[in-house]
Amino acid sequence: MSHSLPTAFRSTVVGTLRREDAGDRVRLAGWVHRRRDLGSLVFVELRDRSGRVQLSFGPDWTPADVLERARRLTGETVIAVEGLVVARPEENVNRDLPTGEIEVHVLALEVLAEAETPPIPVAYGPADELPAEELRLRYRYLDLRREELQRGLAVRHQLLQVVRRFLSAEGFWEIETPMLTRRTPEGARDYLVPSRVHPGEFYALPQSPQLYKQLLMVAGYDRYFQIARCLRDEDLRADRQPEFTQIDAEMSFVSEDDIFDVGERMIAAVWREILGIELATPFPRLTYREAMEKYGTDKPDLRFGMEFQDVTALLQEADFRLFQETKGTRARIRGVRAPGGARLSRKELDQLNDVAKAAGGSGALWVRLTEEGLAGPFARALEGELGQRFIQETGLQPGDLFVLVIGHFRTLGVVSESHLGATEDVWQVGGAEAVLDALRRHLGDRLGLRDPAVHRWAWITEFPLFEWDEEAGRLAAAHHPFTMPHPDDIAKILRYTEAGPLDRDAARALFLQGVRSRAYDAVYNGHEMASGSIRIHDPKLQRHIFRALGIGEAEAEEKFGFLLEAFRYGAPPHGGFAFGVDRLAMLLVGAGSLRDVIAFPKTTAARALFEGAPAPVGPDELEELHIAVIGRSTS
Repeated sequence: MSHSLPTAFRSTVVGTLRREDAGDRVRLAGWVHRRRDLGSLVFVELRDRSGRVQLSFGPDWTPADVLERARRLTGETVIAVEGLVVARPEENVNRDLPTGEIEVHVLALEVLAEAETPPIPVAYGPADELPAEELRLRYRYLDLRREELQRGLAVRHQLLQVVRRFLSAEGFWEIETPMLTRRTPEGARDYLVPSRVHPGEFYALPQSPQLYKQLLMVAGYDRYFQIARCLRDEDLRADRQPEFTQIDAEMSFVSEDDIFDVGERMIAAVWREILGIELATPFPRLTYREAMEKYGTDKPDLRFGMEFQDVTALLQEADFRLFQETKGTRARIRGVRAPGGARLSRKELDQLNDVAKAAGGSGALWVRLTEEGLAGPFARALEGELGQRFIQETGLQPGDLFVLVIGHFRTLGVVSESHLGATEDVWQVGGAEAVLDALRRHLGDRLGLRDPAVHRWAWITEFPLFEWDEEAGRLAAAHHPFTMPHPDDIAKILRYTEAGPLDRDAARALFLQGVRSRAYDAVYNGHEMASGSIRIHDPKLQRHIFRALGIGEAEAEEKFGFLLEAFRYGAPPHGGFAFGVDRLAMLLVGAGSLRDVIAFPKTTAARALFEGAPAPVGPDELEELHIAVIGRSTS
């Protein structure tokens, strides 16, 4: 939706002008995008946030002094003009611009601010190469003038407005929670803020509004949401920012079905209003176990099939050394059938080894089915009846490729815990699933199966409640310590935690039970987009979870006493979700990086280059904050 946005300097913004405005007298203001001097005529592309329009300076309509000043205009100079909107002749229409059917014959010109030659260009042609990203981040205010970045921030704005309208219509209240809060012991490291008035004490910047939104449910607010700013002092990756934004929501008296319904309809509204695409709802659901067994990842790309197949027993019959060596071990042989993959060149097939090794594996094996039969590194071991069984069990068709890896997969195994008096099914942690997942995604790309025009959402449910921290020798919360266990697994937790916090052996034994949670993620085309859970609302159960995590009564009271106290006065069943705004905006706009949809992002080293943050603080300020610096960064 366009707006004219009239001010003292303009009657409209440039991007709204169309052929039907021909004959109108307008006042415009903006930046000089490009200038062309053809002698008697001068053409200037004027740019503002709404777009670009061509200004035409000519002796038949422009005063001589104005025409002369137009010849001296430089790129990025800020100007205001007054003129007449004129329809261009058909042969001069610029089909690349929405305003390309008209131009403005300039009658008056005012230079509002002259510009020096910018250190990075702003006006790019299709073949122009962008400067290095660090240089663009150093001059971010100039880079933000680029149309691509403006489009990204426009989509981000539209996304947030759709979300606000949708959730408000669903009975949610937008409530802000504190930015200066208490440090929590779980999750990533907190950013700490020293208190000047309380020497030696620190606030923490929030990693999420988790505890506050739970307290809002205890307070009876029923449905809360917030466009929440969150900060985590994590080890940085290429597409991770130390500060980020999430669509944070919480609901009372709900089950997973209620939360999924709201989340799905919210996302469907976003896709409809921004992309004009109707998403199919409800989204499919897979348990964590199903996702790992079928795709080797908890964020599967469901735009194509290629589910994992276990061919261990079959291939152990083959006279092939690598297959024979798996006998009597926990190693498995698993692979994927790639429809049409036999057309890949030998160079592309050899590249599969590189993909597997980059993902932490030792390599990959392949075989393809041609009209003449099986061909590939182990095809000779599949001659006769064994080969026919392999083709039948894997579903291979002529022209297909089968790629496999050998290793330890995250799979359901059996461990006998003698002190339990029973044999327990447990999740064994492998690693080969990541290798086969990388191969599946690589083949999906090479075979054109990851179509950007296809949109596949899903919920992944029943994540493990605990992770094992080998270094600390204890359990850690896989999601966060306030996640409700799966009802069928609560008895396992109570059995171990009746007596108090767990020692290493008991904690390990509980981990081996494969306790599930009521945590879930929303995934889209292979990306994790949201996470959430049903929360614990029973203070007794919450204490048992703390014990399982090695947190004693005194420590629980010190760190979470305010939450446990609130629960004593009646907490409703509740749960919620948090969708990542940065990633949603990036995928909606088709950007290559999160930094393209964040106005002022940090580098991968967590530095803000143009303003020079973080920066040293002088001794007087440190003394006022009661802080002594032991060492300074040399970076």
